[in-house]
Formats: sequence, C-alpha cells, structure tokens
Amino acid sequence: MSWSAVLFDLDGTLLNTLEDLADSMNAVLRGHGFAEHPVDAYRYFVGEGTEQLVRRTLPGGASEAELVRRCLLDLEAEYGQHWAAKTRPYPGVPELLDALEARGLPKAVFSNKPDPFTRLTVSRLLASWRFHPVRGARPGVARKPDPTGALAIAAELGVASAACLYVGDTSTDMQTAIAAGMYPVGATWGFRTAEELTDSGARRLIDRPAQLLELL
Repeated sequence: MSWSAVLFDLDGTLLNTLEDLADSMNAVLRGHGFAEHPVDAYRYFVGEGTEQLVRRTLPGGASEAELVRRCLLDLEAEYGQHWAAKTRPYPGVPELLDALEARGLPKAVFSNKPDPFTRLTVSRLLASWRFHPVRGARPGVARKPDPTGALAIAAELGVASAACLYVGDTSTDMQTAIAAGMYPVGATWGFRTAEELTDSGARRLIDRPAQLLELL
C-alpha cells in the first residue's frame, strides 16, 4: 500500500525521555517524603498523561485529590527545568527521519505528554526535521487511546486515516491506531515489550527505526 503520512508517538518512540521523567517524578516524591522508584519502573507509569503518572507513583492510600494536584504542580515545575537533561533521540531515529524527509512523506507527532511540553520538546530536540502538526494532551480533547486527536491530525493533513502509519511503543498507541483506522506499528526499542504491542493489535513490529522504511 502507498502510505500518505506517518504519525509518531513521542516518548519511547522518537525520544528516550525515561530518565528525565523518572528523575523529575522521583524528586517530587522525595520532596513529599515518599519512596522513590527505580527508573525501569517508569516504563509502566508513563504513557497516559501526567496525572496518571502521579497517581501511579504515589503510595497506596495517598491519592487524594489535593495531594495529586500539588504533586502535579511540582512535577510541572521540576520537569520544566530538567526535561532535556538526558533526553535524546533513540539511535537510528535521526537517520529514519532524514529518509522520510527525502521521500517527502508528511510526519506528525501525537503524544499524551502535555501539549506545551510536547511542542517544546519537538522544537528543541527534533528541530532538524519538519513535523506538522505536533499535538500533545490538551484540555477538552480526550487523550489516547481515544482516536479523536489522531483523526484530527489526518484531517488537517488532508489524508485518509487508512493511509496513515501510526508508530508507537505502548498498548495505548496500538489501540489509538486501531480505533482511528490507521496501521499500527510497534516500536520495540521503547518503553514496553513486544508481547504487549502484539497483544494490543500491532500489525508490524520493528526493532530498529530503519525497518519502518520497509513498509514504504
């Protein structure tokens, strides 16, 4: 099939953001007197927005609304200062993006990271490549796996959703792609396992970014 566009998840797909997210949330937990978590545990804490990240990291019985609100504000401040300390593109991602640009294939980003951070991250760390549109979590718009945002991106690009590849690293991404009628591609170098991606409906697994080009 001839594809018209590629939608990418951000964290765990284009960029390895895990350590900065873990360091920032652990600093918040430490400031509130709670136990920290190992970095690898954050592979399963992230992916469904910052409120879910906070709720999943707080100890049992410590999820009352006011505490969650304070921790969210603290996380925004902490991550706002340190979001780019260790975050970098995954190996092979720059070369993949170069190849997609050479082919003139439109690229978009769709993330559950808050929209301001999503746009800031792309503009700073992926500035060498054109992504349009770039969308993160926004008030009034359902987060992934709801397909509304993905369908809006396809409409803005003027392409059919069935002609879009959707590349992500979590079950949330695969569910989003399926709900939007897009072709779900699971990136196994990200935060979750190949088994999770397959069980969630991935039509193709890729172990290296360059393997995406085999679908084009």
